[in-house]
Amino acid sequence: MNDDLCIPGGPTIPAAELSWSASRASGPGGQHVNKTSTRITVEWSVRDSAVLDAAQRARLLQKLASRITNDGVLQVHADDNRSQLRNREIAAERLVALVANALKRPKKRRPTRPSRRAKERRLTAKKQHGQKKAQRRKPIPRD
Repeated sequence: MNDDLCIPGGPTIPAAELSWSASRASGPGGQHVNKTSTRITVEWSVRDSAVLDAAQRARLLQKLASRITNDGVLQVHADDNRSQLRNREIAAERLVALVANALKRPKKRRPTRPSRRAKERRLTAKKQHGQKKAQRRKPIPRD
């Protein structure tokens, strides 16, 4: 079974770089939760990863700074389900989504200008609004 994680638009994280662990979880399952280790934690060392280039590593370390430990390890937990296998799948999906989202480059903003017609409409509307307000004023007495 191939446990490599393919990041859309990015690198493929080899299974050798991932560390999986199970622990007791809270959540659904009743008595089952107290007896079995269903919570899954997946750890990936962003700082030591061989699949990232310098730009990707810097981007991940910056974007995911709040989720990465001081050692440069990204941890993702999953305890949504009663099944350890399903929680493993969920943790993998979350890791892929996190990394893909962080590696996404934002679109560069292209500055735009209003068209001549839009400027004319704005000025006409301002003029009409001013005339409406001017008509509300008391007339100036002629002496």
